Amino acid sequence: MQVHDLIGIGFGPSNVALAIALEEQQSGTRPLSTIFIEKQPAFAWHQDMLLENSHMQISFLKDLATLRNPASRFTFISYLHQRGRLQDFINLKTFFPSRHEFHDYLAWAASHFEDRCAYGEEVIGVLPEIQDGEVSLVRVRTRLRNGELRERLGRNLVIGVGGTPSIPEVFAALGHDARVIHSSRYVRGIAEHRDPRRIAVIGAGQSSAELFMDLHGRFPAASIDLIMRGYTIRPSDNSPFVNEVFNAEYVDYVYHRPVDERNAMLRSYWHANYAAPDLEIIETIYKVCYEQRARGEARHHILRRHEVRAAHAANDGIQLNLHDLDTDRVTPGRYDLVVLGTGYERRHHRDLLAPLAPWLGDMVVDRNYRLSTTAEFQPGIFLQGACESSHGLSDTLLSVTAVRSGEITAALEASSPSTRYASDASRSKPALAAQA
Repeated sequence: MQVHDLIGIGFGPSNVALAIALEEQQSGTRPLSTIFIEKQPAFAWHQDMLLENSHMQISFLKDLATLRNPASRFTFISYLHQRGRLQDFINLKTFFPSRHEFHDYLAWAASHFEDRCAYGEEVIGVLPEIQDGEVSLVRVRTRLRNGELRERLGRNLVIGVGGTPSIPEVFAALGHDARVIHSSRYVRGIAEHRDPRRIAVIGAGQSSAELFMDLHGRFPAASIDLIMRGYTIRPSDNSPFVNEVFNAEYVDYVYHRPVDERNAMLRSYWHANYAAPDLEIIETIYKVCYEQRARGEARHHILRRHEVRAAHAANDGIQLNLHDLDTDRVTPGRYDLVVLGTGYERRHHRDLLAPLAPWLGDMVVDRNYRLSTTAEFQPGIFLQGACESSHGLSDTLLSVTAVRSGEITAALEASSPSTRYASDASRSKPALAAQA
């Protein structure tokens, strides 16, 4: 069985950026033998939130390569040039392309590495390969779409699987009821509904705001309740000084703070990334609600300081028990459709790595995103997008993707066969590391 220098789990933006960095940065005479494994049949990135008129919240300059190598042939500008749209895009006078266009850019970049990606395979296990009492390799077991099992051996592993839908516990018991749709499958799920009259949108972030407006346009006769625990919809703070927390060099600052100070920083800047839509879409929602009131047909409602205490499936809809946090009253509400803008969790890497737990301890990562292991564990395991607690708010975003891929590439080269594990102590005791 071939032994790969690197096995990547997932082939979303993070690992596509890593594939680019590996191609551009490797200085050795022999390039690393690399394979990425992706469970989707082809490249896809948040396809179920590719809504009409939706735009990126992040500058196109924070693409897969520019901040690491502006001369790369994989920049968004290079993509535009190859597509013949560079001058037309300049005429738009914007840093924020449509989400559809940026998805096409990402797919274009990924297409250059199809010979290094196994699509349609789901990783079902990462196992230790033990020789002479040491873990020398990792064995990655996958399941193909036809049920066939496959295994690969690797010297290094990079996990970039993104988030998994965060489903509030009150909705978990409803299972796969088609009348409850998480944003992660919105486009597919909403296609099953023809004329819902009462709709609930849960959440107060960018996704919830976009879903609210899409439902408003898709079902013009429907009544929509936007349900949130907060006092109001808060706009994201994208002012220049606050935006510095998403700069690549800010990762160093965050990582080297004491743990209690780091946690305080994450809390302080939380609304720069979470539960904070763009001001433009907030103003649009306000205008829609105002114009309904002016016409005397206020169908949409913003239910502030409300939380869902219970959810029950009935023949005539989904029954929600809504707790008003101000009055402490619980009132029932029946909806034909409930849409969850409740975000994502970042814990899937822990499930994948569970068989390696005896060697991984508390899942501590060093500055280069490498998990600290015991001395008898030789493979390098790197995490992409699962290190927010140690590396800052930018970790789950595109902001540092290009630079992070370069840092991981450098770490991989440093541990290539000629120099690998020269100092076990240095990799098992990362300075001020934090749990992933």
